[in-house]
Amino acid sequence: MAKPPDSPLEPFKRALAHAARSLAEAPDLEIVYSGEGPQLSGNRAVLPHPPRDMTPQDAARIRGLADQMALRIAHHDTAVHARQRPASPLSAPVYDALEQARVEALGANAMGGVSANLTAVLEHNWARRTINPIDAQANPPMADVVALLARERLTGQPPPGPARALVELFRAEVEAKAGADLDKLAAALDDQKAFARITRAILRDLQLGDDLADPSEPDEQDDGEDDQKRDPSEDPDEGDSEGQSDQSPAMREDESRRESEDADSALTEAEAGEAEDLEEPPEMGDGDQPTRPDPSGDNRAITYKVFTTQHDEIVGAEELCEAEELTRLRAYLDQQLAALSNVVSRLANRLQRKLLAQQNRSWMFDLEEGMLDAARLTRVIVDPTAPLSFKEETDTEFRDTVVSILIDNSGSMRGRPIMVAAVCADILARTLERCGVKTEILGFTTRAWKGGSAREDWLKAGKPPQPGRLNDLRHIIYKAADSPWRRARRNLGLMMREGLLKENIDGEALLWAHHRLIGRPEQRRILLVISDGAPVDDSTLSVNSGHYLERHLREVITEIETKSPVQLIAIGIGHDVTRYYRRAVTIVDVEQLAGAIVEQLAELFEEEPRVVSRRVQAGMLQAPPNTQGPSGGPRRASFKDLRRAAG
Repeated sequence: MAKPPDSPLEPFKRALAHAARSLAEAPDLEIVYSGEGPQLSGNRAVLPHPPRDMTPQDAARIRGLADQMALRIAHHDTAVHARQRPASPLSAPVYDALEQARVEALGANAMGGVSANLTAVLEHNWARRTINPIDAQANPPMADVVALLARERLTGQPPPGPARALVELFRAEVEAKAGADLDKLAAALDDQKAFARITRAILRDLQLGDDLADPSEPDEQDDGEDDQKRDPSEDPDEGDSEGQSDQSPAMREDESRRESEDADSALTEAEAGEAEDLEEPPEMGDGDQPTRPDPSGDNRAITYKVFTTQHDEIVGAEELCEAEELTRLRAYLDQQLAALSNVVSRLANRLQRKLLAQQNRSWMFDLEEGMLDAARLTRVIVDPTAPLSFKEETDTEFRDTVVSILIDNSGSMRGRPIMVAAVCADILARTLERCGVKTEILGFTTRAWKGGSAREDWLKAGKPPQPGRLNDLRHIIYKAADSPWRRARRNLGLMMREGLLKENIDGEALLWAHHRLIGRPEQRRILLVISDGAPVDDSTLSVNSGHYLERHLREVITEIETKSPVQLIAIGIGHDVTRYYRRAVTIVDVEQLAGAIVEQLAELFEEEPRVVSRRVQAGMLQAPPNTQGPSGGPRRASFKDLRRAAG
């Protein structure tokens, strides 16, 4: 069958990707469109999805975000930046902002189109901000002011309209203290080391921080010594992250954090002791979010908690959408994946043949009754007094199996990845049902971007420190294990609904799916996770440690893999999930998803079901926070439940 026609936005996306690779001078630069953008992670640039009815202003803004990332790849040295970056929370944001201004000025001065795109991004970001002169006087946004004054000198462009009042409010003070050094920036535009030294001089002029002693040619000192002195856990951003998803400062903060981590090859003795308490070193991979400091100063003492579960929900897919719309969305899904579904169907048939080949192939011989065993009739001929031998086909325990497919419904899955995940889940459910294996299909996301009602409650409560998870969970049941496939088929179309896919908190979703399986009577329980990266919730990470959600996910995975009868496997789309899951596979092309699922499930079905030890104590696995016990607190799996799970 012919492939469906491209979306009208596809030509724009392709042209933007080619332009970004050319500007970055990086042919292997990966351009991804996701609700998590803008974000630059290594050689992977995540951009926000273009709106369907894209205006020229929207196009210029998205091109500007791509230009920002491409210019940073082309003109920015992470090691040089990290060596001179101050640790003070007052001076570090100004240092980062001036470096970003340098990078953008190089592109703006060379190309008029790039200059227009960068201006569009800046104007869009400032148009979304509300400036209160009284608040600005009390808490001066020096990073913004100094960056705009530097941009004015480097490119000759005035501040955007919404920011002019703020700049004029502090211009006289900044010019009086640091005007001479600001004038020197243009001469060092092409030399990042010299630019960094002038930047530190500007920070000293403005008296920002107490760690700005003028180093004697720091770039010529031993790099290894400098690297050990930098603390990779220090990051200036502890504030509210509202409205950052489309702003270049968020992208700059993300990149600067990675620069610090890349440059710091050695841990201090105290940091090494902290790292030993983690399951593995806190490496940051593709798709990870900026590391924010732990206000308490001791990440080891923090246990995962939830600020409120009042707004969480576990809901059936049919409750989130009208029946007519579900039918339309399902038809849209079938239309978009008509060609791919044929490929997946063939792979599913392979899986079915493998599964059926394992069933009803065991016999018991030398029985007193049953089917006559023709192979042993020679006994009767040789010895007529010998009893006849009968055989009987044994019932296999293979049918006593349930599979739970847990699908990441985050914004980064939007587009083709979620389509393929939906159709694979659909065909797997149909195939496993033919083989007598019960299947449930679940999804997880959040009810809102950037916190929702939970964040509002936290703000009303006076912003107590260390609130824990700070968003409203939405766990979706697309198909229950006891529901036939024909009744749930239409529900999978819900994944195509605009606005459903938001943020992802994987640890609690895994607990939820796991405890649904623990309550099942089947002997073999398999949990298949389809995800595209680490847990991301901007509201939670803005007020907790940057590894808060990731650390909880690792703890949950370790509990399931080592202490639970549930067999856990994971499929990573475009991200390496093997650093989280013991049994996992990572795919680059989403069309590999079907084959990966088939091979993983086929391999898992060939193993014996895992039985949990009877020595496991009651309560080894804690229910997710939205599972309440009789007293209103978290419910734990009882020893009776675990013994029943162990058979």
